[in-house]
Amino acid sequence: MEQLWFSVILFLFILFISVNFLLHKLKKHNKNLPPSPFAFPIIGHLHLIKEPLHRSLHHLSDQYGPILYLHFGSRPVLLLTSPSAVEECFTKNDIIFANRPQLLVGRHLYNYTSLGAASYGFHWRNLRRLSTIELFSSTRLNIFSDLRREEVRLLLKDLYRVSSEDFVKVEMKSRLSDLSFNVIMRMISGKQYCKDEKGLEEAKEFQRIISEIFEVSGIPNLGDFFPGLSWVDCRGLEKRMKGLQRKADVLLQSLIDKNRKSHDYSCFAEEGDMKTMMDVLLSLQQREPDYYTDEIIKSFLLGLIVAGTDTSATTLEWAMSLLLNHPEVLCKVKAEVDDVILHDQDLDLFQREREPSHIPRPEAPHSSLIDEQQQLPKLKYLQCVINESLRLFPPAPLLVPHESSKDCTVGGFDVPSGTILLVNIWSIHRDNKLWEDPTSFKPERFIEEERKLPMMIPFGMGRRGCPAAGLANRVVGLALGTLIQCFEWERVREEEVVDLTEGPGLTAPKAKPLEAMCKVCPTMINVLSKL
Repeated sequence: MEQLWFSVILFLFILFISVNFLLHKLKKHNKNLPPSPFAFPIIGHLHLIKEPLHRSLHHLSDQYGPILYLHFGSRPVLLLTSPSAVEECFTKNDIIFANRPQLLVGRHLYNYTSLGAASYGFHWRNLRRLSTIELFSSTRLNIFSDLRREEVRLLLKDLYRVSSEDFVKVEMKSRLSDLSFNVIMRMISGKQYCKDEKGLEEAKEFQRIISEIFEVSGIPNLGDFFPGLSWVDCRGLEKRMKGLQRKADVLLQSLIDKNRKSHDYSCFAEEGDMKTMMDVLLSLQQREPDYYTDEIIKSFLLGLIVAGTDTSATTLEWAMSLLLNHPEVLCKVKAEVDDVILHDQDLDLFQREREPSHIPRPEAPHSSLIDEQQQLPKLKYLQCVINESLRLFPPAPLLVPHESSKDCTVGGFDVPSGTILLVNIWSIHRDNKLWEDPTSFKPERFIEEERKLPMMIPFGMGRRGCPAAGLANRVVGLALGTLIQCFEWERVREEEVVDLTEGPGLTAPKAKPLEAMCKVCPTMINVLSKL
């Protein structure tokens, strides 16, 4: 009897889905939809999707065209690898595509209230304004430049401690993750996690949570494509997300409570320029407690930490891997860094020698390390290397999904309301119709400033483009340039190239963490010994 009831329920469910599918097809029959591959009833095009997702979608675009209309279960999807169509979405249709689809991971991480998951509206605009003005504006980035320099020097100090006159093998992934995590955490909360054992353990827990958030965000979830089956947690994905939220909540609440106890935010306006994002939020909470609740603050902070940590560390790891596989490029970057530093030192010496003898001369700087504001903008070839690394391995191969809020047209095709927009920038950055020899590492392609380059959007574009792009460029540029300045680098086994296989997750990190042979440059021993 139970088996009969199960069969009846299953039949009715399939009938319901099939009727809805047919009604949907009839409703859209008169629309000029983009091309679409053959789709099965109910599942749509899900049978064509494999891991890694960006490569799977790349093959679909290669086969069927740069503008595709897909169905992931009940979810309509617009897949783009056409630069002109992408530009149309984020200019003419920018507001229409400013929403985010409501996916399971966003619901369990503070119920779609974070900067990355919130739909377009007052709440999102307020968070965006706060992050842009108080954390990622040029003024704020300049104020925090000393902080970034300190964190880079801590990385140098650690490498100098383990290095010697001969090459030694060092693991770089964890060191680069520590760097990017410490930079964003100090800007957000002012806390330096390397001071004691408890702080280090707390930092590692934060990093584990961030890494797992990226991992689960890249795993397809049944309920995202079939809302009627959201109660099915076949792989324990929802359970993992709930566990992550609980762990993150404990750490973030502790951070808020400590800051609240140690500061008087009623007189916050009189405090100096070195205010952190936490300071700003808790002072706003004093004035508007009903809106700036602890939950809103925690969701905002978690979004900033997640977005600001893994992307910079991953970009640095890919850039170093590519340089190790192309030692001739590494030598060119090293030569450029040395030339710029020596030129600036000679210029500084010349200016001081021209000063009247009765004027006290400033002491010579104890360090000739790259300065973010003085030398970094002059390192043009280093920036070309970073751009080429971002082209080949963008921080997010697929832009964070957008969703259309109403019907619109893209590339001459009709796009219905509620369509998820997926932009495969990995495909655009490797399109042989746009780039010459697109799979090769050639930083020189970015030197010709007068030639208009194809679309490069590693941080997205439009109103929902990444607000932390400026910070990422500064952290990556300063760290990469200084590591090349201070150390000699080689592959672990010279005859074997560094493996460039991508691992799972939204940021497509290296499958195998980077290890390299490191030796301090003899000319930098005196500088590094004083750090």
